[in-house]
Amino acid sequence: MSARGILITAIGSFSRACRSWLLCMGMVVFSLGAIVHAQGVAPAQTEASQPAARPGNILGTILDQTGTVAVGAVVRLTSEDKSFSREVVSGDNGQFSFSNVPPGPFNLSVNSTGFSDKAFTGELESGQTYLVPPIVLSIALVVTDVRVTVDPVEVATEQVKEQEHQRVLGFIPNFYVTYHPDAPPLTTKLKFQLAWKSSTDPVSIFGTGFFAGLQQAADQYSEFGQGAQGYGKRFGAAYADVVASTFLSGAVFPSLLKQDPRYFYRGSGTTRSRIWRAVSNSIICKGDNGQWQPNYSNMAGSFAGAAISSTYYPTKNQGMVVLSNGFIRMGESSLAGVMQEFVVRKLMKGSKRQAEEQANLTDVSSTQNSASSSPKKP
Repeated sequence: MSARGILITAIGSFSRACRSWLLCMGMVVFSLGAIVHAQGVAPAQTEASQPAARPGNILGTILDQTGTVAVGAVVRLTSEDKSFSREVVSGDNGQFSFSNVPPGPFNLSVNSTGFSDKAFTGELESGQTYLVPPIVLSIALVVTDVRVTVDPVEVATEQVKEQEHQRVLGFIPNFYVTYHPDAPPLTTKLKFQLAWKSSTDPVSIFGTGFFAGLQQAADQYSEFGQGAQGYGKRFGAAYADVVASTFLSGAVFPSLLKQDPRYFYRGSGTTRSRIWRAVSNSIICKGDNGQWQPNYSNMAGSFAGAAISSTYYPTKNQGMVVLSNGFIRMGESSLAGVMQEFVVRKLMKGSKRQAEEQANLTDVSSTQNSASSSPKKP
């Protein structure tokens, strides 16, 4: 082969090699250009394909349960993310509207005087006019706490009137016992009223006269003599004794010491507890403050009454008579308590009716004294 042939062959081989290399380089450059173009153009095309979010409107109507439009209802609009909030009042046609509201979830709250609050949730699209279904308000449920305040003086007055009609066997007065465990305290006026009523009751006067007759028949206190004059002295002394003891133990000392002179009937519990309540009546009473306390009123009244009676009864050893009569009167008070607790109630006319009235009045007293529990006598 000649040198020319070799040269032509070498040039051809080199030319083919260059073309292959140039072709590869061109394909690489083209690919890189396409990638760069795609990265620069795609975002623009994406942004152009999504239109900008536009605000919308929300409209609605407020009605009551009768279907009548609710005027003046306060409607508050709040976006779910709390970034947007607005408040309007429903107009004469019950309608409300919000404009330029950003799209997205929203909450509506409606409140109006006399009605329960209402809430509504929805989602507003871009540029949408959202029509809210009619919102119907319900009448608010009002819970009223009624507290009945009872004047304790009025209750005590009514109970004293009831006590003044209490009679054993229908005619013997039984004024100084109450069947209301929570009976309010007596005022000074009521204490003296009860003492006066008891002292001037015809049965009390007749009983005193009968007792004076027995004294005269037995010639007790012979110093008084016999006949009408002797009977008058005995009756006067006995009645003075009744009045003095009743007013001292039932009105004067209870008013000064603020204690209740009545016997508080128990009527339930063990026999032992009832006996203790009855026997201790002479030394324990309920104070005007509702607490059980020593019965200073009865003790002072018993001995003071005995001292007064000693001035008009003929006596030789006045001091011993006062002491003995004082203790006798306290013993009589305990015995009277036993009779009240176990016997008298059964002999009272209309006791069943009074028991029913007691239950009713106890409920009234419980309302008045609901803030404090009733103490129990030991």
